[in-house]
Amino acid sequence: MSSNFKKIIEQFPILDKKESGGNLVYLDNASTTQKPLRVIEKESEFYKKMNANIHRGVYKLSEEATAEYTKAHQLAADFINADSFEEIVFTKNSTESLNLLAMSLTRKMKSKDRILLSVMEHHSNLVPWQMIAKEKDLILDFVEIDDQGKLDMNDLERKLKLHPKIMSITQMSNVLGTINPVKEISRLAHQAGALVIVDAAQSAARMPVNVKDLDVDFMTFSSHKMYGPTGVGILFGKKQLLEKMEPVLFGGDMVKEVSFSSASWNDLPWKFEAGTPNIAGGVAFSEAIKFIEEVGMEKIREHELELNGYMISKLQSNKNINFLGPIEAKERGGVFSFVVKGVHSHDLASLMDEKGIAIRGGNHCAQPLLNYLGINECPRVSFGITTTKQEIDYFWDSFVAAIKKIGGRL
Repeated sequence: MSSNFKKIIEQFPILDKKESGGNLVYLDNASTTQKPLRVIEKESEFYKKMNANIHRGVYKLSEEATAEYTKAHQLAADFINADSFEEIVFTKNSTESLNLLAMSLTRKMKSKDRILLSVMEHHSNLVPWQMIAKEKDLILDFVEIDDQGKLDMNDLERKLKLHPKIMSITQMSNVLGTINPVKEISRLAHQAGALVIVDAAQSAARMPVNVKDLDVDFMTFSSHKMYGPTGVGILFGKKQLLEKMEPVLFGGDMVKEVSFSSASWNDLPWKFEAGTPNIAGGVAFSEAIKFIEEVGMEKIREHELELNGYMISKLQSNKNINFLGPIEAKERGGVFSFVVKGVHSHDLASLMDEKGIAIRGGNHCAQPLLNYLGINECPRVSFGITTTKQEIDYFWDSFVAAIKKIGGRL
């Protein structure tokens, strides 16, 4: 590991936490990332120095808070190469962003209109569409995957010939690690007349994301998976589309004028941000963006690819371990789910915890995908900017010992 990455790790105070006689080994970054001190301090600083409600006050403190919160929108826009802060709506997480899109975009859809997803979607990009489809008698189609967990592009083209109105797909699977070819998917979906929504919750902190280059209509991601605070989700939408959409939450500050019989909506993006938002979280998220950009997205991806190759070599060294997703490091993000015969993921996760190692067990909010693959649950490790080869070695040795302890086959 380079000295630069060692300096990065030193910025995360929680990693000094002692677990089972050693430092915490955190390998659950797909669930949420840890926070550098500067992000923690930024949120604290907001409450100490500029806490006031936004937009509503004509006094200096409110104006300062409004300026910082608006700046956070602009930084998020710049981060993904959106045109302006008007194309960035803050929600509380990716799940809320996807629910907002599902409720608003389907309002004018007709019975038997189609929505296209993939079989690898997180529950957050499945259940909202599922519920709306039942309510409005819409049809949900799913693009299949191949035996390496990669999207079946031939099946995609077949399903697009049915002319779905919306295609919503993950950029990177939180179970398989698969990175989908979003630019090509977007091109094909637009040719078929579909709006394109991309769930970038797993990819936004791992690789450069450029909404103009990808030509997506909407994109969602979350601060807490990007070394920022919880309670801040990001919804990007092309301005002309957001302007046509109706809000789904109503009340304070998303209105321009209100009478006893009618109301009109505020300008973008505020018409989608009803009530007092997580102002401190939004301001702290701007610090997380600065942190990521100072490290450099290219360097973050390079670091992850190195870890991917290292992990793949270990997983391939034992024929009794079946890891899910692509076998090429460059085709996946740093998320590894795997199956070991005779071992339940919760037992394994508990034994890892005894060694101070945090991994995930269960269905990873992707139960339909796991059932599609013929399994019910599996363990998962996921890397972040602070993950090292030494941690992977420690995990691997502990993992092998744990499997032998609970009678699994290696």
